[in-house]
Amino acid sequence: MMPEAFQWRARYSVLSLLFVTWIVAFLDRMAISVAMPYIATDFELTPLQSGLVLSAFFGSYALAQIPGGLLADLFGVRRVATVALLWWSIFTAATGAAASLSWLIVTRIVFGLGEGLFPACGYKTIATWFPKRERATANALMIASNPLGVALSPLVVVAIMTVWGWRAVFFSLFVPGLIIAVSFWFLIPDDPAKSRRVTPEELAEIADGDADPASTQDAKPNLREVVAQPYIHKYFLLAFFANIPLWGFTAWLPTYLVKARGFSMIEMGVAASLPFLAGTAGCVLGGWLSDRYFRFDRRIPVVAAQLSAGVLLYIVLAADSVITLVIAQTLAGFSLTFFITSFWALPMNTVPKRLMGISSGIINMAGQIAAFITPILIGYLLGANSGSFVMVFSLMSASSLVAALIALSLPRDLTKLS
Repeated sequence: MMPEAFQWRARYSVLSLLFVTWIVAFLDRMAISVAMPYIATDFELTPLQSGLVLSAFFGSYALAQIPGGLLADLFGVRRVATVALLWWSIFTAATGAAASLSWLIVTRIVFGLGEGLFPACGYKTIATWFPKRERATANALMIASNPLGVALSPLVVVAIMTVWGWRAVFFSLFVPGLIIAVSFWFLIPDDPAKSRRVTPEELAEIADGDADPASTQDAKPNLREVVAQPYIHKYFLLAFFANIPLWGFTAWLPTYLVKARGFSMIEMGVAASLPFLAGTAGCVLGGWLSDRYFRFDRRIPVVAAQLSAGVLLYIVLAADSVITLVIAQTLAGFSLTFFITSFWALPMNTVPKRLMGISSGIINMAGQIAAFITPILIGYLLGANSGSFVMVFSLMSASSLVAALIALSLPRDLTKLS
């Protein structure tokens, strides 16, 4: 019997646009980390002040998670995502015009508010457009854009900086954001049934016997109901502790390579991209393996990712050769991002999709609180320890262990919650 020929579905086009949108988001977000060693020199910033600039985005980004989820559930993804894209693209450009430390911080705060509206839109779109059996894999493919955006950022930013300086980086990134905003408005309706590109056969595939209403008109979000969901508090804590090593590593790796390891700008650009190129594969594998092999116990890949990340981060610190350092940091990037999609397979398969906007906003807020605290804390630790990264990597490794223990405290079989 011949296998059925592959057919492109409208939902694959939606996923493709989400993928590109997230790449643009992470290019915009991570440009500041790559440029920070040189921004710090221009503005004569201390490590703590650099940490404040890096954290400013994540503070407002965290605050916008729940409002973003509520707005997506109430008004639909199309409106909220388009506004978010335009908003953060404008303030990406404004970062390049910064004339002082306070200007940098304020601009990053406002930028974070705009981008913070978007994550819940992405998760809700996956929950609305994909059948339950495909959601973890689709979500993994979408989130694979995150480390790819981080990986591309050093290459793109360094290429622009070497010719025109760091300010030109932020001016240049306005253009792709504008293009994606227009594309999102015209190509992604809130309900697959309202799209002329979706056939009745694909609508049946998306429903797949799932009686949970997808339309924002069918069921309004209920915050009390969201908070009362089983294990939502453990998802929150797990996201918090896992994001400490993720964002400590992501935000401070370029500075670590330049200041502690003596890398040149070009060497840093290449080396800082490798963990997140590997992480792109890690993201895809995390969700796919969870769907394919670990439906019986989705905790396994989550715990494995955090334990391996903790060990690898220690090796990054202790490595006495460039080759060992680069291999360890690359594998650490793989593990940290493998975790993301293996973790999101949990709420994706247990949270009702009518509540997915606000639920994902709450869970993602935990991660962004960690992302806000961590760069400041690392800046403090560096200042208090004369620039030594020993306590920094100890903090990240310990947080990975705590995250693994929280994951183990979840029940083995979560299918009964879905």
